[in-house]
Amino acid sequence: MIPPKAQLIEVTEEDAGQRVDNFLMRHLRKAPRTLIYRIVRKGEVRVNKGRVQASTRLKNGDVVRIPPVFMPEKDVVLESDIPHSEMQRIEEHILYEDKDLMVVNKPSGVAVHGGSGLSWGLIEMLRLLRPLAKRLELVHRIDRDTSGCLLIAKKASVLKNLHEQIREDKLDKRYLAIVTGHWPKGMAKVDLPLRKDTLPDGGWNVCVAQNGKPAVSYFTVERRLKGSDLVSVKLKTGRTHQIRVHALSQGCALLGDDKYGDRAVNKQYRPMGMKRLALHAQFLGFTHPVTEQWMLMEAPLWPDFKHIIDVLAE
Repeated sequence: MIPPKAQLIEVTEEDAGQRVDNFLMRHLRKAPRTLIYRIVRKGEVRVNKGRVQASTRLKNGDVVRIPPVFMPEKDVVLESDIPHSEMQRIEEHILYEDKDLMVVNKPSGVAVHGGSGLSWGLIEMLRLLRPLAKRLELVHRIDRDTSGCLLIAKKASVLKNLHEQIREDKLDKRYLAIVTGHWPKGMAKVDLPLRKDTLPDGGWNVCVAQNGKPAVSYFTVERRLKGSDLVSVKLKTGRTHQIRVHALSQGCALLGDDKYGDRAVNKQYRPMGMKRLALHAQFLGFTHPVTEQWMLMEAPLWPDFKHIIDVLAE
């Protein structure tokens, strides 16, 4: 479907502070993310008649021009498109829910949203599970292979408030991970800038680079394991693949990391039941935008993660 002409949308107070890419994803829900970034990069998206970047934050009263775009033929995800067992699994792992927001213990292997060849992800499932909710939006993202706490807003005002907390470093995000090898003694803080590079085949990679964006992670060894360590990680910044690349920089790639880890090492652990990335978003703390109460959510470990810890325990 092709819109007959470009759309001109005025930014309301509720959407003020939102990034351009997130604003476009809401208004072009069925458009692939690659398309959204492409029309921004080519200058087809304008704010107050000027070119912008995907990361530009909108202000109240801004006028956003959204160009006509080709939309996928199949522009609606139906409940019949998703296995019932997947829907049921997500319903059973909603950790908290009220009229303003919800927190889900996301399984490993489930993308947070559709795109890049995927017709559906977690947010599409939640919209089907909560058909009366006028608006469900991801507050943040975690990798497809990472399990654990994911925060979803039900109102624009709630989304805006939580995004402000993220920008002001007020969210408490803590992870559990299993690293291959033993973590260096005394190495608690990893403060290394990260850069995201595009590869010749169209893919991308994250690496430590002096001209990258600032990234700080705090690692604590929770338990020594056979040939590995269970570590907790607290993030000060939230860069793409930050934990995975910071761990790799210390010679301790994450167990099951197919992108940055050692394939031969990962293969050794698969018979033990760990066939995915050993990274779990265990704790998520934030101030509730409406009640103003501090909330600390904990996502229980999934069975495969608990099992590998028991297997590797010394």
